[in-house]
Amino acid sequence: MSIKPHELYSINFYEYGEAYYGSCNGTRYRVAIDPLKNVHFTPPEKRDPAVLKATVWPEPYAYGAADPETMISREFPFSEEGLEETVIWLNKQIAGEV
Repeated sequence: MSIKPHELYSINFYEYGEAYYGSCNGTRYRVAIDPLKNVHFTPPEKRDPAVLKATVWPEPYAYGAADPETMISREFPFSEEGLEETVIWLNKQIAGEV
């Protein structure tokens, strides 16, 4: 089982400062815009440069309860292409292809 690109929504979802959480094969993950500073009320053209930040960690804990020592994160360009790269990286992490 793997993550499909459409599961992470389009890049517009992340422009509102929302994170996407999921799990697959015993691995939990989070994808969000970084930094979250001024996301809600600042037009995209006036924001600081942003990236997509993906984080993975082992189940069973939720993001806020997991041990940070067990988390691995990586940043990707804030674009549709970056989102595609995120899916590839997440699937490699889930498959243990580190």
